Amino acid sequence: MRRKLSIGLSLACLLAFTAFAQAPQGVTTEKDVIYGNSDGVDLKMDIVKPAPGPGPVPAVVCIHGGAWQVGSKNDYGLIAGLVASHGFVAAAVEYRLAPKHKWPAQIEDVKCAVRYLRAHAKELNILPDKIGAVGDSAGGHLSLLLGLMDPKDGLEGKGGNLEQSSKVQAVVNLYGPTDLRLWHATPEAEAMAKKDMGKGFEDMMVDLLGTSDRKAPVMAQMSPVMYISAGDAPILTFHGNKDIVVPVEQGKLLHAALEKAGLTQKLVIVEDAGHGLDPLQLATAAQQAFEFFDLHLLGKKPAAPPSAAAAK
Repeated sequence: MRRKLSIGLSLACLLAFTAFAQAPQGVTTEKDVIYGNSDGVDLKMDIVKPAPGPGPVPAVVCIHGGAWQVGSKNDYGLIAGLVASHGFVAAAVEYRLAPKHKWPAQIEDVKCAVRYLRAHAKELNILPDKIGAVGDSAGGHLSLLLGLMDPKDGLEGKGGNLEQSSKVQAVVNLYGPTDLRLWHATPEAEAMAKKDMGKGFEDMMVDLLGTSDRKAPVMAQMSPVMYISAGDAPILTFHGNKDIVVPVEQGKLLHAALEKAGLTQKLVIVEDAGHGLDPLQLATAAQQAFEFFDLHLLGKKPAAPPSAAAAK
């Protein structure tokens, strides 16, 4: 049976998240909140809030994948619900897509989303200096940029709330590309994309950037590895060792650079995983991701295993 290419979270993966979590209690969703406007386009997010309680609480921006040209905030509806059931405010974000909207529209929009959350922190019951980001594939790439870029790096856009910072304090990256100067899908993935989507990844790069020349300056501008500096957000990456769309070397080179810079980072290489995780792999990743956000957004350390607790 021919494999079908996946460039975002699969339905099975989303269901795994649902199976992992307990049913949300008291979670509420506000749909289609306009968080900015760029080039006449209203930018929208779905805000999912936890049950009322003492606050304020951290927030997590949830960014869908899809090669920067397909997908929607609805793809992260279930995940946003899980984040909210964990006690955080979740924001599933829509951003402008190629080929209609060229780069840097995509990063400008997710930066605008973070600024909106900060500007409305009081009414949303959010800790404005405790915002995280999570995304897969292209969404992972954009999440990385939110944690690594500084104001001097630009690409803020004009969507609104420019007085606010767009940098997040923790990032969970699921197999996002990290150095566009070096990234190429494998020939197998390229052929599958052409068959499944009518275009290959090289064509998608032209749709997004106007070029697929890896030596073009825009490739460096788009690469998270180019923005690593002191004070950047802690980063947790999950990457399959059999990923043919974004080969695992992309995750390795990012985390080698983060380690060299002395930054807090962890790379989890998922054995036998491709561009996406199966339900069991994703459930395990979800648990680690929540522990990571708890630690870096709340200062809450994971509970010791029962055997370790007994030994004390």
